Amino acid sequence: MIEDRLMLSACLGGAMLLASATVSLAAELNIYTSREPGLVQPLLDAFSAQSGVKVNTVFLKDGLAERVAAEGASSPADILMAVDAGNLADLAERGLTQPIESEAVLAAVPVELRDPANQWVALSMRARVVYAAKDLDLSAITYEELADPKWQGKICIRPGQHPYNTGLFAAYLAHHGTEATEAWLSGLKGNLARKPGGGDRDGAKDILGGICDLAVANSYYVGLMQTNEKEPEQKQWAEAIKVLLPTFEGGGTHVNISGAAIAKNAPNKTEALQLLEFLVSDEAQRIYAEANFEYPVKPGIAPAPAIASFGTLKVDPLPLTEVVKDRKEASLLAEKVGFDN
Repeated sequence: MIEDRLMLSACLGGAMLLASATVSLAAELNIYTSREPGLVQPLLDAFSAQSGVKVNTVFLKDGLAERVAAEGASSPADILMAVDAGNLADLAERGLTQPIESEAVLAAVPVELRDPANQWVALSMRARVVYAAKDLDLSAITYEELADPKWQGKICIRPGQHPYNTGLFAAYLAHHGTEATEAWLSGLKGNLARKPGGGDRDGAKDILGGICDLAVANSYYVGLMQTNEKEPEQKQWAEAIKVLLPTFEGGGTHVNISGAAIAKNAPNKTEALQLLEFLVSDEAQRIYAEANFEYPVKPGIAPAPAIASFGTLKVDPLPLTEVVKDRKEASLLAEKVGFDN
């Protein structure tokens, strides 16, 4: 009898340890991300504090899809994060994701900012805007007008083959077709003040330096420059510009996104869904706005004051999935006109 009780006690103890280990294993998740971890760390910290789920992050500057594909069914990745709609679409096209089955997530993210089959969703937005010299007599501009000869020798831009610009060129292509886009790219190239290069912040720097009057860049860099204590000269760059929210004729402002998908073989799917639901919550969307100066995707959440000062963002209604389809052709057209030469 004593032996039976000892055996029962041992079994119960073992079961409790096993259950404890199972809970411990389940209470964590793994993120593979091509986005700088520091930009999402405040969000992950807030999620862990609220949920008790430990988040492990693997940063992959390049080769995110290749890494997940190579790992196959044994991949530990639960969430795949990327900073471009095209990268997210590539993950889905390669069969590396699964549908996001969450009413909370789908209710928070507008349909034009997610995959039609819900394989990925946007979590934040950045607008492709125009920086203009602060004293320039200009209060509005369209993307089409960037090719107007009156801007000859006055525009700065990063390389045309960079995803930020390929996305904009693809959006133009989706709106206007091949012939008009090729002509527009040629006109824009003819208006450049220098060879395409550097980053978006360099556009503001070169406006301050008198190299150009306009620069095509992302919206969130303005907030990052204004608050840069490590490189205070960037505050001067931001001070030298005003920001215009260009639109397509008959459309809105082109945006790109940071977003996420659930990995096809996610071992911690429940926690992955839990994280996505947190990231589209009011709390997380405010963190995106205040910490990263990005536009929230959830309607009703205000952007940071520095970004709100640009005016009301009218997001182009063209679904990002339509834009993504034209990336390859847009890249070829930019190459055809020698945009980066």
